[in-house]
Parts: sequence; structure tokens; C-alpha cells
Amino acid sequence: MPKKAPELSALAVRRLEKPGLHSVGGVAGLLLRISDTGARYWVLRTTVAGKRRDIGIGPYPEISLARARENAAEMREQARSGIDPVAHRNAARAALRDAQARALTFEQAARQCHKAKETEFRNAKHRKDWISSLERYVIPRLGTIPVSEIELPHVLQVLEPIWHERTETATRVRQRMEAVLTWATVSGYRQGENPARWTGNLEVALPAPRKIRKVKHQRALPWQEVPAFMEALRQREGMGARALEFAILTAARSGEVRYAVWNEIDLDGRVWTVPADRIKAGREHRVPLSDDAVNLLKGLPRMAESPYVFPAPRGGALSDMTVSAVTKRMGVDAVPHGFRSSFKDWARNRTAFADEVSELALAHVNSDATRAAYARDELLPQRARLMKQWANFCREGAPEGSVVSIREGR
Repeated sequence: MPKKAPELSALAVRRLEKPGLHSVGGVAGLLLRISDTGARYWVLRTTVAGKRRDIGIGPYPEISLARARENAAEMREQARSGIDPVAHRNAARAALRDAQARALTFEQAARQCHKAKETEFRNAKHRKDWISSLERYVIPRLGTIPVSEIELPHVLQVLEPIWHERTETATRVRQRMEAVLTWATVSGYRQGENPARWTGNLEVALPAPRKIRKVKHQRALPWQEVPAFMEALRQREGMGARALEFAILTAARSGEVRYAVWNEIDLDGRVWTVPADRIKAGREHRVPLSDDAVNLLKGLPRMAESPYVFPAPRGGALSDMTVSAVTKRMGVDAVPHGFRSSFKDWARNRTAFADEVSELALAHVNSDATRAAYARDELLPQRARLMKQWANFCREGAPEGSVVSIREGR
């Protein structure tokens, strides 16, 4: 019969210093291992499924002698019952980690999902808008709820108050909630169906957005009145007026113009290359420049400390309101973006160009025809001729009988 190890006191254990294994008694096989560096660690030497095993219990003195004996006794009992103590402990730790993971709140999941999607956003504004919509509409209601517990009633609690009055916003919020919950599922924080999914789910609980959305088109000036407006616009001073004039001549969006920098402009090649992150379609867009557009650019003052073509007084980019204020001060019932519609209507009514030429000029990539054109040469030669005709039309003066209301702003 093996000799029984004497049961050491806590003080006696504290005084052990010699490197090696020391029996401490109290539980058969309980040892204190002391390394050459002086580190101390509890070990239980026992038999599991017929094989001798050394099972780590933990460091000393973080785990006291009394606690080590309790743990060792429990493990020996498990081994006698045919349970592997190490496998049992690992399973318990995994279950704890799983429970902790499932306690991830919706807000935490939203922020982690947002960070994971950073490279997908075209610019800082889109990146901010994505999380801001969740911060405004979702997180105040669902932010503290574990993401694993989000169900259809939670989603409806967010969407129903805004679905009819702010349908477009609500649609985006739903899409972003769906993205967060999909990320949580893929990342192992939840299981089951996505309650923010539209098809076969929310489409049954909510009316289709197209049935209730009040489409508000951007106010546009009739194309026949553009020449008179341009004549009045050229008489106005200020960077906002020049930015609007350039936007009209190029049929560009306000943001594309306001954030334009000089290294995008090739005056010799007569092309403005707008990077993909400022194009709604998400791909680089080349804009052929007419004589009028080139002359406008050449006449602009340059700020040495600002890269922008149309800088604000302090050197940053012009605000959207600065450009919009031009049409308001001129008393015209139109917004800057509406001139893209004026251009499109003019192209359809006054030119013989194929429709995809003007669609490409507007950086629309919605049809097979325009995608095919992009695959070739973006129809740049045809678009250059189209923009030259547009500039000529803008310079002709108002057709006989047309009237544009112009008034001076304060």
C-alpha cells in the first residue's frame, strides 16, 4: 500500500522552496510544482480511463491550498465516475464563453458590424450615416438587449412608428438592422432566422414601401428656361454661383462638384475624373469638359492652402447650402440637383444622341446598355460632343417666349 503523504498546513506549503514536485496531502495525488524560476502551480496526479494523468489546477497562491484540495477532490470523484476532468472543465469553460458571447448587446453588435464594414463605404459621410441611423432609431429601443434575443416584435417596435411617415429612412434602418443581425449570426452571437429580413417575413407585417412612399422629385427648371437662367447666373459673383454653373455645364451632382480638387482636372486633356467614392454608382467617372467649362475653370482664383476647385472662404469644401442658396436668391423654383433633369429632358428633346449617352453623362449605370458602354470606352467621344452642344445651348439665350423669374436676394 503506498505511503500516505502527510497533510501540510498552509504555512508549511508557503515555506516550500525547492524546485520539483511536493506532495501536500489532504487529497491523494495533489502536488505543488515549483519551477526553477520559483513559479508555483497545483497539479493533480490521478488515473483517468486507465492512464495516469497530471492535471493542472492553477497557480499558487492565486488558488489557495484549501481551494486546491476542493478542486482536486472533485476531479478525483469525476475520474472515478468515468468522467474526464479536463474535458469536463473545458466544456464548462466553452459553455461560459458561449453564454458571455450571447450576452453581446445589439448596440455592441451594431458597432462591431459597422467597423467590419468600413471598407465598403464610399466616403466618410456614408460611413457616419450608416451608424447614425441606428443610433437615432434603434439603439435607444434595443441597444441593451442581447443580440441573441432580438425577435420580430423588437424589429416592429422600431419600424412601425416611422414606416408610414419616414418610409425611405425606415427602409434604410431595416436594411441596416438586417445587416447587424446577419453579422451577429455569422459571428456566432445568435442563431435562427433574421427577424429584420423583408422577403417572406416583414413583407407580411408591413406594407410595401413603394405602396406608401411619397416620392418627392427634385424641383427642376424646364429645359427651355435654362439659357436665360445661365445668363443671369453668369452675372452673379461668388464661389457658390461658379460651382453651380460648373455643375450645370457638366450635369454633375452638387457633391461631386463641391468636393472636386484640382488634381482631378486635366485642362489639357479636357477631362475631369471623379473618383469612385464620390460617384453614386461607385465607380470612377470621366467627365468631358466643354470650352465653357474649361474657361470657367481657368478663370477661377486658386487658394494655395486649399486643394478644392471651389473652396469655401476658409479653404474647405463648399457646403451644400451655399450652392442651394444661389437658386433661392435668384427666385427660381428649382434646386441644383434638378438641373440634371433639365439636361436629360433637353437631351431627349433637342438631340439625336442615343439615350445611353446622356445616361452615361449623368453617371447612371442602371441598364444593360449603359453597362455595356462602360465595358467599352464609356462613350467618351459621343459624350464630349453632347456636352459641347449642351454648353452651346446654355449660352444661346432664352428661346423666344420663355420667361425666367429672377430676383435679387438679400
